[in-house]
Amino acid sequence: MKYKTSNVLKNFWTNTYLVWDEISREAMYIDAAFPHENLVSEIAKYDLKLKYILNTHGHGDHIGGNTLLKETFNAQIGIHKIDAEMLFNPQKNLSSRWAEDVISPKADFFIEDEVELKLGEKIIKVIHTPGHSAGSVSFLVEELLFSGDTLFAGGIGRTDLPGGNYGELISSIQKKMFILPDDTIVLSGHGPQTTIATEKIENPFVGLAARF
Repeated sequence: MKYKTSNVLKNFWTNTYLVWDEISREAMYIDAAFPHENLVSEIAKYDLKLKYILNTHGHGDHIGGNTLLKETFNAQIGIHKIDAEMLFNPQKNLSSRWAEDVISPKADFFIEDEVELKLGEKIIKVIHTPGHSAGSVSFLVEELLFSGDTLFAGGIGRTDLPGGNYGELISSIQKKMFILPDDTIVLSGHGPQTTIATEKIENPFVGLAARF
């Protein structure tokens, strides 16, 4: 599986991920943050067929490019049903707080815990990881974990926003992420990549470092 990271929403430095299967050329965008022309040009550059537009959660800085991609490629938008209304409600997706009223098309389908999607023959496993929002999910693709705003390099997601829950966030990380192989690469919604092994030891909120 191949992937490329873009930062098309500079104010938030949201990581947008283009992920594709090299054989079938089927692709998905994870957290298309802003309707930047690069989102479209990257599909042509790598000669890909966009199948999915997936959102780890419904906050406005993660869904802003959905409309452009839907109108251009007619790919299917997927989000957890708990966060689904956030796609088209600027108050709930919090974009009204920065006067941007981000509105996405409605979801074509809902993604649930342990559901498996496919790009060609490659499997994308959905993991429900609530805490940052009630409907937050992560995507596991081979050795890659797209963790949204749940787990960061040296940090964790905010839980002081509507739908956030600190206890659920910690549980999501410890019970659903830290059980993955240590060499799993964590690709988060913001910031640099890390690994499960590194965060188990060094993360000051949920790693061994949190005990001292």
